Amino acid sequence: MSSRQELANAIRALSMDAVQKAKSGHPGAPMGMADIAEVLWRDFLKHNPADPNWADRDRFILSNGHGSMLIYSLLHLSGYDLPIEELQNFRQLHSKTPGHPEYGYTPGVETTTGPLGAGISNAVGMAIAEKTLAAQFNREGHDIVDHFTYCFLGDGCLMEGISHEACSLAGTLGLGKLIAFWDDNGISIDGHVEGWFSDDTPARFAAYGWHVISDVDGHDSQAVAKAIEEAKSVTDKPTMICCKTIIGFGSPNKSGSHDCHGAPLGEEEIAAAREFLNWPHAPFEIPADVYAKWDQKEKGQASQTSWNDKFAAYQAAHPELAAEYQRRVIDGNLPADFEEKANAFIAQCQEKGENIASRKASQNAIEAFGSLLPELLGGSADLAGSNLTLWSGSKGIETDPAGNYIYYGVREFGMSGIMNGVSLHGGFINYGATFMMFMEYARNAVRMSALMGIQNVFVYTHDSIGQGEDGPTHQPIEQLTNLRTTPNMVTWRPCDATESAVAWKGAVERRDGPTSLVFSRQGLPAQDRSESQVSDIAKGGYILKDSEGTPDVILIATGSEVALAMSAAEKLSADGKQVRVVSMPSTNVFDQQSSDYKESVLPSNVTKRVAIEAAHTDFWYKYVGFSGAVVGMTTFGESAPGNALFEHFGFTADNVVNTVNNLG
Repeated sequence: MSSRQELANAIRALSMDAVQKAKSGHPGAPMGMADIAEVLWRDFLKHNPADPNWADRDRFILSNGHGSMLIYSLLHLSGYDLPIEELQNFRQLHSKTPGHPEYGYTPGVETTTGPLGAGISNAVGMAIAEKTLAAQFNREGHDIVDHFTYCFLGDGCLMEGISHEACSLAGTLGLGKLIAFWDDNGISIDGHVEGWFSDDTPARFAAYGWHVISDVDGHDSQAVAKAIEEAKSVTDKPTMICCKTIIGFGSPNKSGSHDCHGAPLGEEEIAAAREFLNWPHAPFEIPADVYAKWDQKEKGQASQTSWNDKFAAYQAAHPELAAEYQRRVIDGNLPADFEEKANAFIAQCQEKGENIASRKASQNAIEAFGSLLPELLGGSADLAGSNLTLWSGSKGIETDPAGNYIYYGVREFGMSGIMNGVSLHGGFINYGATFMMFMEYARNAVRMSALMGIQNVFVYTHDSIGQGEDGPTHQPIEQLTNLRTTPNMVTWRPCDATESAVAWKGAVERRDGPTSLVFSRQGLPAQDRSESQVSDIAKGGYILKDSEGTPDVILIATGSEVALAMSAAEKLSADGKQVRVVSMPSTNVFDQQSSDYKESVLPSNVTKRVAIEAAHTDFWYKYVGFSGAVVGMTTFGESAPGNALFEHFGFTADNVVNTVNNLG
């Protein structure tokens, strides 16, 4: 047995032992890809186990995340802070080795993978970030941004539609530092894939504009190394290395079949595998000489020290650029004057009092903040003219690598997965837009953003039945509830330009999770506010119009329905009722406020409450209670002009008044 085989067998042994101890997991992929991983991690991957967040490290993504013991074995063996006890605690509560790799749990894990295809889309985003940062910061003789993104993926990733979206765009953008490894083992959970997956994968990726290296023996270290060298030499295209492997390699009776894909091998088969692999060591036992050959700490520290020296020279030659790189990429801070200037813009919006669609107000905010934030990287899924995501400083990265705008094409899911990768890479605040309805295409990637707690700004326009003539296929109903009830997602639906500016400021400043900004197609009237009311917008919900005495009824509304609530309040007041109107652009932010503040806005002794929103009704009962009512949607929409639809579905001042009166 060669030394390289022994090192790869350490991965196989740890993987089958951990899965067996947990009585749960997927040993097949780690055992099948062990030889490829050994070559990549020991000979090519630029990383430092002592500093997993070093800015210019190579990124490694395990898109086939069910094979998580592969990356845990690699991290442990190469010297990351992942002791053997964590591998022994695989898939157990609070361990650093969860069932699928999770960002933030394990040092060295770059992204959460498991939903197949997510990882490769994240990898595309990371490669975009690297290429764009390099163009923005590198100068002649000073390549401070210079790293690769490597991605392992399997048949399942390639079957998922998001891989088509992301990889198509990667080829178009010529991401030369993206290198993917296809684990071509012909097996998925249901068995041999030829009955349901007969694509010509090399031809597919060649058609995307990728450089393709076919027919690589994934168990031949020399062949793998040669393929990686070739891939690194191709600088104008991403590369797909097609590696033929045997799933569960080393298992005498289960390799090459789905029996080793998603279940422990069993004690007898593990004993047979140890004999087959000539691995006589006890479970979780790694010989000292194997650890020594795997240890990457000294090599990694030397790589980072070399980069530190390069950055010092860069600082001397380009001090302003170096300071900006430090702020954006290393520290992740906003410009020192951002808050002051953003607040001035918000005040200006209130003073101007424009009656405009909130999607236009969003564009105005992007225009104002774009000039303050060189890290802003925007995009839209082919709807820029409708989403209004372009601003005067927008430069497409497809023609200007140092630009700040991505034309994603009709790829809502791919866009959102790519955005996750950009955010995880660092150096950018990125936003991406589509119609609110088509959040559904992107739902999994949006959820992953919230799960990982990473900053993204999801811009959703055409937010209700007010979308109009395109009909119910394009009119969101339940989507707002979906977003609002997603843990760690903050959702805003502003009612005018001032609230839109506050929402954008909140999204830019929020660094521990994503924000969804939901905007109207139709024009919305500006609301009068005092300075303190403008300040209270940032609390998510506030009193927009108050009664002279204790309110008889409270109207709660968001977005386009705030103006409706104000009109209804006038009619109710004329009838002698004391009416309070609460604008609640972000229920998520409002819920985070102190009990005293929430009580001051929605006093518990006022039980007559009506919520008004052109979205599903059920969400609002948490605010109006069983004694209140909701003017909202319980069906899909219809195809007609927006104004006609609002009247048809009861979004009129008279209906709100009747609803209040019917409360008794």
